[in-house]
Amino acid sequence: MLKKEKDPAFVKFRGIVKRFGKVTAVEAMDLDIPEGALVTLLGPSGCGKTTLLRMLAGLESPTHGDIIIKGKRVNDTPIHRRNLGMIFQNYALFPHKTIFDNVAFGLKYRGIPRDVMKDKVLAALEMVRLPGVENRMPSQLSGGQQQRIALARAIVIEPDVLLMDEPLSALDENLREDMRREIDKLQQDLGVTTIFVTHDQREALSMSDKIVVMKDGRVQQEGTPIEVYNNSANHFVADFLGHSNFIGSTVEAPENGRIRVRLDDGSSFLTNPSETFNPGDRADIVIRAQKFAINHRSDQGELAGMNVLSGRIRERNYMGGEVSYYVELANGEVIHVINLVKRNPFRRGDDVTIAVDPENCRLLRELP
Repeated sequence: MLKKEKDPAFVKFRGIVKRFGKVTAVEAMDLDIPEGALVTLLGPSGCGKTTLLRMLAGLESPTHGDIIIKGKRVNDTPIHRRNLGMIFQNYALFPHKTIFDNVAFGLKYRGIPRDVMKDKVLAALEMVRLPGVENRMPSQLSGGQQQRIALARAIVIEPDVLLMDEPLSALDENLREDMRREIDKLQQDLGVTTIFVTHDQREALSMSDKIVVMKDGRVQQEGTPIEVYNNSANHFVADFLGHSNFIGSTVEAPENGRIRVRLDDGSSFLTNPSETFNPGDRADIVIRAQKFAINHRSDQGELAGMNVLSGRIRERNYMGGEVSYYVELANGEVIHVINLVKRNPFRRGDDVTIAVDPENCRLLRELP
């Protein structure tokens, strides 16, 4: 008898549809969540990501389709029997209970003996680096500390899946960075399958094993952060996941594995195609703002094999370690360039050249 191979998908969504009256929040969703991975559902407000999470948690029921955890269909399984840890944007701590009782809440409903419960709670507080706070009240802790307590409460039950719905959005930027690192480390240490919902691209890129980009209730693209960022499947993903330029062009001919195109201003570019194109097709060149090199026009540098454009800096925004430039070309088109800060950043009005490797010029079919 052949040995049955282990299914790598720990959580499955199959044909999931969710409608609220006449409004479709999730449409024909098929998605696999690998065991032990941190998977981020990324997209703008209203794209369906939180609805998908709530259906997995049992807080909403799908209109059609199946939700499967560890090979078992859970559509009709009550929320308290799905063994899920959940963390919400507003922490959802009980203000009248001590930190110990907050963290122990899920254990009490599982009938865990008091002595075992105490050991588990204290161990969870150690994991989130808040030992010794078990007798305090939530109001005595900062926002960042309260979020750690919410994390401890979610992991103390040893969940099969950890669900996190915009858990960092209420924190300031420094705390967000600290908590990103904390969650990432804890998830790796525990190896718990985690689904993380956010609209923040940096959170998704920095933490995820896999990103699922959503729009209007549908998956637009899924893959590793590098795949989704560098090889965006469509205009929406390229635009949503970072600063991108879209430059109109006409396809000319293949050239050494690339495609040469003619820009609307007459310039010639070599590009990295995402699909098959024919001569004469209209296409958009997608270039991340960070992929351009920028030089004074008098200092051409090493430009062999690069695509080069000339222009003048119309706007400059200092962003700490980076500078954001808006370079106006001779035809009036404006290109966004982001570079690390140099000793003498370029100034508004400077004449410059911007250059980019053809590898970083992705070609997408022009939107109708």
